[in-house]
Amino acid sequence: MTDQTGKGAGRPGPKKGSRDERLKQALRENLKRRKAQSRERSQATVAEDGDVDAAARGGPDDVTR
Repeated sequence: MTDQTGKGAGRPGPKKGSRDERLKQALRENLKRRKAQSRERSQATVAEDGDVDAAARGGPDDVTR
């Protein structure tokens, strides 16, 4: 038999498709986490100010001008 100590020996390497799926999943989880953080921050602002209308308008931290 031949000695297969080269790159092709042993178990097959990960497929490109699985890497893409992992990246998609990581991006999805990151987006969910960022949205949750944003919701928590806006709720904390409402709790601090006690003014729901100001939080709904965006308040002073709103950068969409």
